[in-house]
Amino acid sequence: MLTHRTGLILDFGGVLTTPLLPAVLAFEQREGLAEGACIAALYLDEDGVRCTHDLERGAVTQAEWNIAAARRLGVAADNLMGRIFADLRPETAMIKAAAAARRAGVAVGILSNSVGLDPWNLYDGYDLDLYDAVVISEQHGMRKPEPAVFQLMLEMLGKPAEDCVFVDDTEQYLAPAAELGLAGVHAKHPKETIAQLEALLGVFLV
Repeated sequence: MLTHRTGLILDFGGVLTTPLLPAVLAFEQREGLAEGACIAALYLDEDGVRCTHDLERGAVTQAEWNIAAARRLGVAADNLMGRIFADLRPETAMIKAAAAARRAGVAVGILSNSVGLDPWNLYDGYDLDLYDAVVISEQHGMRKPEPAVFQLMLEMLGKPAEDCVFVDDTEQYLAPAAELGLAGVHAKHPKETIAQLEALLGVFLV
């Protein structure tokens, strides 16, 4: 007999917002950078990856990250993170689905790897108080996919892993979550994501 899950853990950027990659590509065009320059400098370069992970853990500030990343990209550092993600918008279908899940009695939390909160705050304009628990990585000194950050989220929701679904647009985070017992959904398109969640949670998300 299928047992539906009663907890929902959502990534933020790329799940409750529009996709990250188009915003990054638009930034590269505005700055006259080659397509893929940000990925190469910030997510493939060893020092760039280390700096971003430090930012996610709160070991460096967004302003410090801006300076380091600007040096690698050859662009101005002023509000660089905000400029990179200037085109992000709320993913309204997913936000409405999360609200519908809560109305149906599902506990809903946000688990987000931080991009820093100052001078640009990714979460501005989103009412995080609408969720049952919120974990922003820099505030806890750890990041996805470290098991401890998933455990913290589960403790805050008051749910065992086997009762929860985890949604993230970064596929590499799903396997570590699954090892803990979480069901994983790779967020690619809101309609597909919502259909998978309805099956796992046993509720209509409208």
